[in-house]
Amino acid sequence: MWNTPDICDDYPTQVTPLAPLYQNFGGVKAFSGEVETVKCFEDNSRVKELLSTPGHGRVLVVDGGASLRCALIGDLIAASAIENGWSGIVIRGCCRDVHELQTMPFGVRALASIPLKSTRKGAGESGVTIDMDGVEVRPGMWLYADETGMLISDESLPIETGHRD
Repeated sequence: MWNTPDICDDYPTQVTPLAPLYQNFGGVKAFSGEVETVKCFEDNSRVKELLSTPGHGRVLVVDGGASLRCALIGDLIAASAIENGWSGIVIRGCCRDVHELQTMPFGVRALASIPLKSTRKGAGESGVTIDMDGVEVRPGMWLYADETGMLISDESLPIETGHRD
């Protein structure tokens, strides 16, 4: 089975690590998939909207502006994502319902957790290029995450992917 150090060794020019700022909050420690993106600030409307559509094993990468004031995902939205076949989510921001998220078969990485939910005013953009702490992330890229870290690649790498637990 794959791991991010081996991917770095095998594909050194094809992967870029994301900054080691993100904590693991999900029940799945290792996940991968094609990237979809959201850019939002303290409004999880686009996050909820996208995760309620068919995921086909994709990973949602969210630039939440690094806000630590409210959560962009909790257990209900994660349950919808699982039901719709998403592999995981990476949030440059916060999550909540950590106890529940840890029991769910879904990858969740975020900067921190906070109990306060976000507002829903319909703000935010999906399918756009985002900046994840100095790394440009676009829809259609691939993300590989495990206990060691997270990697971004322009394309799917010839390794076995999916959940690894």
